[in-house]
Amino acid sequence: MEIKAVIFDLGGVILDSPMEIFATFEKERGLPPDFLNRIIVDSGAQGAWARLERGELTLEDFFDAFDTEISGAGADISSRDLMAAVNDGAAVRPPMLDAVRRLRDAGFKVAALTNNWLLDQDTTPAMEAFKTMFDVFVESSRVGLAKPDPAIYHLVLDELGIRPEQAVFLDDIGRNLKPARQMGMTTIKVQSVPAALAELEKLLGLRLTD
Repeated sequence: MEIKAVIFDLGGVILDSPMEIFATFEKERGLPPDFLNRIIVDSGAQGAWARLERGELTLEDFFDAFDTEISGAGADISSRDLMAAVNDGAAVRPPMLDAVRRLRDAGFKVAALTNNWLLDQDTTPAMEAFKTMFDVFVESSRVGLAKPDPAIYHLVLDELGIRPEQAVFLDDIGRNLKPARQMGMTTIKVQSVPAALAELEKLLGLRLTD
């Protein structure tokens, strides 16, 4: 079936990876590698991080809840400091944005599908301008669903008006790609920007880089 749309994760794909920021944060504070991500995964769907991404916790409530989980795992660090580092480190990857522009110019629909959280300031002019680059922009914290829940993939497909077989999905986390692949989407795991774009170019037969 013909590909009609490309769906992009944000952090780790369009933006720098929060996992890299986690790794730096852990190293600076003498924590073992992957310490924070293990807390998030082990806490599951009712953990502080998952609830934040579904919009069920404000940032202030999250700080208290995640600090408790961190303390329970044997560390004494501030989740407020962690989130400040994540926010400061969320730089845009220009080659990915250029690819988004080229895809739209070539007639493909383009969507963003991101697990994120609500900020005290609802939006900014820069964010609104960023959103206009996409035909569909699905944020976990606004729809009350988060990857890897299959429901959020169905939501973005419905908004695009396409079948799973007509979409390519790029994400940097394997467990977020698995449901999309099981539904019939073509998936690309983003481990490096050049490699991911080369794979997408080959798949679509379209030049996305100079």
